[in-house]
Amino acid sequence: MNNQFLIPANSKKSMLILGLFTWLDIGIFGTGTAISLLLIFTLPLTNLVNTVIALIPVGITGFLVMPFANYRNVRVFLEEIYLFYTGRQKFIWKGWCVTNGEQEK
Repeated sequence: MNNQFLIPANSKKSMLILGLFTWLDIGIFGTGTAISLLLIFTLPLTNLVNTVIALIPVGITGFLVMPFANYRNVRVFLEEIYLFYTGRQKFIWKGWCVTNGEQEK
């Protein structure tokens, strides 16, 4: 192979459950499902409003762990957006020609 190395594109996916989820993702979705099941058993589902209220937790958590292009899932995408907008917005370049305020001797 002429000293060329081939790294599979999905090498990180092998560390995920079913190639998509982490334990935190499964925990989040499981919690939403449990809350929805509890609401289904406690609320009278005779009208549309109660049915929608009972299904909101599983819908929100399912949306958060849904796979998203170029990210693992929507939750990671939203986390990256938050970190970008709350992080430092002024970047200080320190290259090879910066003296950091010191004078050459």
